[in-house]
Amino acid sequence: MTRDLHQARDLAAVLAVRAGQLQLERRDTLRMGAPKAHANDVVSDVDIASESLIVDAIREQWPDDAVQAEEGHGGEGSSGWMWVIDPLDGTRNYVSRTGPWSVCIALYEGDEPRVAVVHEPVAGETFSAVDGGGAFLNGERMSAPAGPPLGQALVGVSFQPNPKTRARAGRVVERLLPVVGDIRRLPAALNLVFQAAGRLDGGVALDTNLWDIAAGALIAREAGVVLGGHGDDFTTELTIGAAPSLWPELSELFRAAA
Repeated sequence: MTRDLHQARDLAAVLAVRAGQLQLERRDTLRMGAPKAHANDVVSDVDIASESLIVDAIREQWPDDAVQAEEGHGGEGSSGWMWVIDPLDGTRNYVSRTGPWSVCIALYEGDEPRVAVVHEPVAGETFSAVDGGGAFLNGERMSAPAGPPLGQALVGVSFQPNPKTRARAGRVVERLLPVVGDIRRLPAALNLVFQAAGRLDGGVALDTNLWDIAAGALIAREAGVVLGGHGDDFTTELTIGAAPSLWPELSELFRAAA
């Protein structure tokens, strides 16, 4: 079944912006729910409302598409297309007002990502990509630079805050800090799109879910970021990104530490 990917990208961008506006408007009145997988895995009523907004609109347009969404509004489909949605990536930052968060929407055809949108509500920035069509920030094409020397590189670190993964992240940070310029801890989607925009020179994400990285990974790839994991393909267990000139050193370092 064919699909107008630019139409899908445009709808995803509109929905991501709407969800981001909802999040800004309801930040002062949010209500927290019970933690999910562990004490640091938090969710609010705004996460759930944002996901409903996105999923309802997608199902109205493409009722036969499958949906995989973090807060449980997913379902099977018959079209061969699947939407992967994280309505609020970085809930802890959102709730505590200590950092950025984003709305993430990706569209897969079978196992292949075709469309991606990551929207950062506070900055009003919408990162997007269509498979084979390049990466864009607020409609302007972007391309990841080659990268500085490793000792000057700014590197993003993302990880699930469960005890096992925090131990892995500790080993990575211990290896990184002596050899790079500096590090930033970020939600996974922003880690990837900031690499695409050249704000970060590389990054690693540990033990994510598909909805955490699906959109950001396609945008990063389309911008020229090199992606991988323990092998040539990145996975939710290990996603490595780097500017081309930094890939050999950073990928070796991450693989050894993680």
